[in-house]
Amino acid sequence: MIPVFRPYTTGKEIEYLKEVLDSGWWGPGPKTREFEEKCAGYIGTKYALGLNSATAALHLAFKCLDIKDKEVITPSMTFVSSNHAILYCEGIPVFCDIEPDTLNIDAEKMEELITANTKAIQVVHYGGRACNMDKIMAIARRHHLFVVEDCAHAFGGEHNGKKLGSIGDFACFSFHAVKNLATGDGGVIVSNSDDWYERLKQLRWMGITKDTFNRNIGQYSWFYDVVEPGFKYHMNDITAAIGLAQFEKLEWMNEQRKKWSDYYSENLKGVGDIELPPIKSYMTPSYHNYVIKTDYRDDLQEYLRKNGISTGVHYYPNHLFEMYKPFSMRLPVTEAVWKRVLTLPLYPALTNNEIDLVINTIKNYYNNRKNNSN
Repeated sequence: MIPVFRPYTTGKEIEYLKEVLDSGWWGPGPKTREFEEKCAGYIGTKYALGLNSATAALHLAFKCLDIKDKEVITPSMTFVSSNHAILYCEGIPVFCDIEPDTLNIDAEKMEELITANTKAIQVVHYGGRACNMDKIMAIARRHHLFVVEDCAHAFGGEHNGKKLGSIGDFACFSFHAVKNLATGDGGVIVSNSDDWYERLKQLRWMGITKDTFNRNIGQYSWFYDVVEPGFKYHMNDITAAIGLAQFEKLEWMNEQRKKWSDYYSENLKGVGDIELPPIKSYMTPSYHNYVIKTDYRDDLQEYLRKNGISTGVHYYPNHLFEMYKPFSMRLPVTEAVWKRVLTLPLYPALTNNEIDLVINTIKNYYNNRKNNSN
């Protein structure tokens, strides 16, 4: 089977891992710090803090914002961790509909959802394509709201020349195995706030005032204080070493993703009823995924599977899950469009033969439909 996603590795990952394994320091330490500095410099923020997932990053962002019993405007068309993070902090998700073409949160529908109890807006850059951040930040400033960027798909993406993650109050990135930069698992939270950075360092390590690595710098001191109930969310040097190796080829990997995305668009334009993913003038995507829309989604998916091609559906809307029914509301665009989305294989090591097989199989499917209807 041709997979939907596949991580890309070279010998560097093993080389850097061996350095860490041989060093005897496997926990959060010098490699984690080096990786954090690279992330902050690349994204363009003052701080980046390595964590064990983007879910942890989102949780800590909302923890810092103190959203208990407060409303957070958020999309439903996302992986559930985006909205679970709101619930972890006892916040209230208020679902906003999406743009039918980009599948991003619709800024035009956002303002009507704001109440006196609204504390924040969460945006998800779907597939690494930027939300309309100029409009969203203007709304947030007008109503004195915080903005959290869910950048799980967006490492390397830009909005009007600014890296995604450098625009909101917090941004949260994922380094899961299928992401643009993959460490197996892992994440990072970025911010420009000195105060939030200091608190985040404590929250990611059980509320402890001084982590193990810092206690070993200079003269060892075992003592630390615990100031609040934190979490065991920190990154470690094993994960960071993989991330540092991935950083060295990030631009090439994202260029490959763009190359294959453009190739799909050139060859699938005008095929059947397929709608291609758009690129707005303010977007420089990270090309995390390639999602088409078709009324024959389920039938096409099965046809591709029988021909050795895996596909995905991203996503089943959160507000339709049983546990989110107390927060559910009518989202006509989301409810219509999710039934039409199909994620095609996209990863840096995709070959010409593989992508041609995907394209030709899709064309064969529509030709068969046309012939059978005649």
